[in-house]
Amino acid sequence: MPYFNNILILIVSALSFFQCESASKNDAPVVEGEESYEDETLVEALRRIELPEGFSIDLYSDNVPNARSMTLSPAGILYVGTRQDDKVYALEDSNGDHKADKKYIIGEGMNTPNGVAFKDGDLYVAEINKIWKFANIESNLNNVDKPVLISEDFPSDKHHGWKYIAFGPDGKLYVPVGAPCNICESKKDVYATITRMNKDGSGFEIFANGVRNTVGFTWHPETGEMWFTDNGRDMLGDDIPPCELNHAPAAGLHFGYPYCHGGDIADPTHGGEYSCADFVAPAQKLGPHVAPLGLKFYTGDMFPEAYRNDIFIAEHGSWNRSKKIGYRIVRVKMENGKASGYEPFAFGWLDEAEQEAFGRPVDVLIMPDGAMLVSDDRAGVIYRITYSAD
Repeated sequence: MPYFNNILILIVSALSFFQCESASKNDAPVVEGEESYEDETLVEALRRIELPEGFSIDLYSDNVPNARSMTLSPAGILYVGTRQDDKVYALEDSNGDHKADKKYIIGEGMNTPNGVAFKDGDLYVAEINKIWKFANIESNLNNVDKPVLISEDFPSDKHHGWKYIAFGPDGKLYVPVGAPCNICESKKDVYATITRMNKDGSGFEIFANGVRNTVGFTWHPETGEMWFTDNGRDMLGDDIPPCELNHAPAAGLHFGYPYCHGGDIADPTHGGEYSCADFVAPAQKLGPHVAPLGLKFYTGDMFPEAYRNDIFIAEHGSWNRSKKIGYRIVRVKMENGKASGYEPFAFGWLDEAEQEAFGRPVDVLIMPDGAMLVSDDRAGVIYRITYSAD
């Protein structure tokens, strides 16, 4: 693993932390520094990760700087967006050993290309205010054609401007637009929403309102209904409000922001005009400031049957809480189509005693063989979590 041999584990400076994925107040560039994490290589640090019995974690790729959102093509090519970098990567496991052995730079010089989605042979990439399409992307990964602009109508605000994108069961491309602030009533209807459009950019509409900052959504494998994470507001203290897992079975629902948080906490500034009963409550309250990002239903056959159709969420981790939390993968148990509580699944990236973390999970993806991939934008890697009863 040449990327990690004899190097120090990256520890992002305090300015790089984004509580519940919030932007810094002045939107200044984030600078990464290098400090020692007990002189461990990442492979050694992975021994700290705790998983349920029978599960193990390994590296799928050890060199994907600032790895963020992921999408997989039918051919097995993994595409990875970035937020603090300007690149989009493609990873290939050409020999079938469950480790990426080829890496391609698909795009560079882009403006926070966090979101990636694959549809009908084409790769879609979301910058802050633009959506691009790389047509017939896998015809030549070494020399891809210039992308086609699908939309440039999104706001250019950096605050919550990075985007997670995905195609829904209806064939439409879903694109969030975060609130341009920690807490405010936005003047434009498009802020604090999830939008959708046809894959050519036509038919734009708002799907959900009152969504402060979602950086992950998915659809139930049986009902086709959307579930998404939302990052709670800052500056109300360590323990409120909770971050959220939400369920959107139909278009046109309002999830509370900026008037109500967590389903029952009226905002001290904007909460007087409406009752929390006017909005859709979270399907599951998550920890305060844990920064839930990517999520997926488990649809594979590798994990035990009890995990089938449960939700796995990457918690990126808090930034200015007096005691850090998150930095883990959690499992939301589902019963009769409803969330019934959640628990840690993979944890140990955060050293709670030292209050330092060697990694920050961002997105999860279920592979055809049932393994789970996890991206980490701090360590710049993709992990692979597997299960064996032996």
